[in-house]
Amino acid sequence: MISSIAGEIIAVADQRVHLRQGSLVCEVLTPACDGQRLAASVGQIACFHTLLYLEGAGQGTSYFPRLIGFASPEERDFFELFTTVKGIGYRKALRAIQLPVASIARAIADKDTDLLVSLPEIGKRTAETIVAQLHGKVDRFVEIKPEERGAASGRGIAHVAAAALVQLGETRLRAAQLIDRALAGDPTIDTAERLIEAVYRLQEVR
Repeated sequence: MISSIAGEIIAVADQRVHLRQGSLVCEVLTPACDGQRLAASVGQIACFHTLLYLEGAGQGTSYFPRLIGFASPEERDFFELFTTVKGIGYRKALRAIQLPVASIARAIADKDTDLLVSLPEIGKRTAETIVAQLHGKVDRFVEIKPEERGAASGRGIAHVAAAALVQLGETRLRAAQLIDRALAGDPTIDTAERLIEAVYRLQEVR
């Protein structure tokens, strides 16, 4: 079992990271939410907490080893839990996790199927199944590190801001992504109004 791997990131594309360890280059699959961060880390040393699984091909006549990498053991644990849901395999889960694990865990804890449906690969029935199977099991993943949310640790601020952004034309997924970026950039935000202002500043920078 390979539980972690470290090396120099030499390329990032299509949720695949090429990691150099001496003369060896390993391919690591990563969740969709990590793509932008990893693309900005090419040339740097990174450590991934990993899962190794065998992917079948040719109607099960051949199997290929695949290594999946996560930024923390907690994210790896969430992924393992997420893939226990009927109909969610490793590849589907990697594409679906376009938001930070804590945001998806909050949606499950709050039975927010609308946010879950906004994720790639997740339809209404699958979202309902996720909530039915995982509600009550994700509480430890809901807690956000102080540097990620800071003073805005209450769920109400993010929910109010997200609802306002959706009314202004953003999708649920895009609103959640913008809110997470704004809170990561300014952990002192303590009102929905300030959070929305921070979101618009981010968009102006882009």
